[in-house]
Amino acid sequence: MRYEGKIYRPPSEADAYILQATIGCSWNKCTYCDMYRDKEFAVRPLDETLADIQLAGETYGANVQKIFVADGDALILDMASWRAILAACKDAFPSARRVSCYAMASNILDKSEADLRELYELGLTQLYIGPESGDDPTLKRIAKGSTAAEHVEAAQRAHAAGMKLSVIFLLGAGGSERSEEHALASAELATAMDPRFLSALTLTVVPDTPMARAEEKGLFTMPDIPTTLRELRTIVANTNTTDAIFRSNHASNRLPIAGRLPRDRDNIVAAIDAALNGDVPLRPEWLRGL
Repeated sequence: MRYEGKIYRPPSEADAYILQATIGCSWNKCTYCDMYRDKEFAVRPLDETLADIQLAGETYGANVQKIFVADGDALILDMASWRAILAACKDAFPSARRVSCYAMASNILDKSEADLRELYELGLTQLYIGPESGDDPTLKRIAKGSTAAEHVEAAQRAHAAGMKLSVIFLLGAGGSERSEEHALASAELATAMDPRFLSALTLTVVPDTPMARAEEKGLFTMPDIPTTLRELRTIVANTNTTDAIFRSNHASNRLPIAGRLPRDRDNIVAAIDAALNGDVPLRPEWLRGL
């Protein structure tokens, strides 16, 4: 298998076969992100991708349960490429339960409803999408490229196709000045997108990113620890999904918690309150990461 540069995948894909069908991110403008800034976006030649699937199948075959298609927004691939990739995965990995990839609202909306339904039927059953915030001024400032309303429309399209969504929000993304608005709007967007999986990560200001330069100029201030915990509390307390598996156990977070929303809302809020009161220890800074 061939991989170019650093490879990223969601925590839940730790045991998946990672197939790099695209290189980098087609958008690559989010102000906080440096994951793909060292790569120029490209679609890998399809014959290379199919050869990697064949090799992985010969090597791991029936042991592969999940396939994650990288890099940053592989859904941008055209339908002919997806048809070939998903057919090859079905042949190479007879025990596979799902194929998934990162997606942006824009490339979900670029696919027709019929296209998305076909992809689902061919095996692409889960999408990871990171609005990061439901607050449009915050979305504009972090250069996410889509509005909250566009994320809702994208989620509705994916749901109609039968796909599961894993949706990610970013504590601190609104800065100190829009912390409350960011948290409340994120809960509203999470409710409207109604994902199967919902997670909260904590913003890390990475050196040499546009956000880091804004921070140096005094144009962005990262909220302090109690404020980011209150953002987490606000999101949990105000999100009304049908039945979402919730996680804040990413390495960036200071308070790893898990449960289901709305079922476990009260217990999760109580755990956050205990942390705010100093009754629960937070993850040490040296253990945090991206």
